[in-house]
Amino acid sequence: MSFFKKIFSKEKKETLDKGLEKSKESFFGKLTKAVAGKSKVDDDVLDNLEEILVASDVGVDTTLKIIDRIEARVAKDKYVGTDELNRILREEIAGLLSETNVGNETEFTIPKDKKPYVIMVVGVNGVGKTTTIGKLASQFKKQGLKVVLGAADTFRAAAIDQLQVWADRTDVPIVRQEMGSDPASVAFDTLKSAVTQDADVVIIDTAGRLHNKVNLMNELTKIKRVMQKVVDNSPHDVLLVLDGSTGQNAFEQAKQFTKATEVTSLAVTKLDGTAKGGVVIGISDQFKIPVKYIGVGEGIDDLQVFNKHEFVDSFFK
Repeated sequence: MSFFKKIFSKEKKETLDKGLEKSKESFFGKLTKAVAGKSKVDDDVLDNLEEILVASDVGVDTTLKIIDRIEARVAKDKYVGTDELNRILREEIAGLLSETNVGNETEFTIPKDKKPYVIMVVGVNGVGKTTTIGKLASQFKKQGLKVVLGAADTFRAAAIDQLQVWADRTDVPIVRQEMGSDPASVAFDTLKSAVTQDADVVIIDTAGRLHNKVNLMNELTKIKRVMQKVVDNSPHDVLLVLDGSTGQNAFEQAKQFTKATEVTSLAVTKLDGTAKGGVVIGISDQFKIPVKYIGVGEGIDDLQVFNKHEFVDSFFK
């Protein structure tokens, strides 16, 4: 049994292993072919590895960084056998993730010195944003925290109704207005209500429109400004939700949203249905924003706190 399985709950580890199975099988199937008949890591192996990493949606820049690091190790050690490539890859990817993801959290926690702790959730429609909010609410409630939701995506009636379903399912209060209402007004009312209820956590949903970046930027800026009138320095976390199954499109979404607002953390969803798990590595490295949560299944408990050691252990298991 590996060191990580001893630390993390067996059930959670099995869920993560299963969620990354497609990514792992695709990656290592290609890697096995790349080193077939080779005894040492040479230029041909590195060229093939570069193609595999790019095809796994690690991203070109991050791939080149990984290849450069492996080349440096090969040059230093003079001879590196292909049987060592798995271990070296594991170490280098873990090192990259460690540069941005400094914590080793395994549970859903919030800072104790901020009450209520305000999370503003951003992301385009269809990435699993509202579902992620619902699952977060459930997990925080399991920790004994009082949660309030705010339906500030007022441009789609479906978004408000979907968040209401999650509020009912998790039995947490929700603040909502009619479709077309001012999102900043909803956010303001949500924080007012949370303060009155002595809530621990507030999660605000926002509209996911990227077709007009200026409007999006102005809207998010206004929401933040209004919230700060109620709770100092809020939001404390701007969480960008990305669909991991979209690969390079997730990179583009991250680029657009980081231009529109200050994103402080990431949630990467739908990793269980794709072979593009490498996107977690690339996005974390390229945008220098910590991945806080990953979605590895449809169940309410299949949203997990991202732990770099656990992720690498499952990916290279």
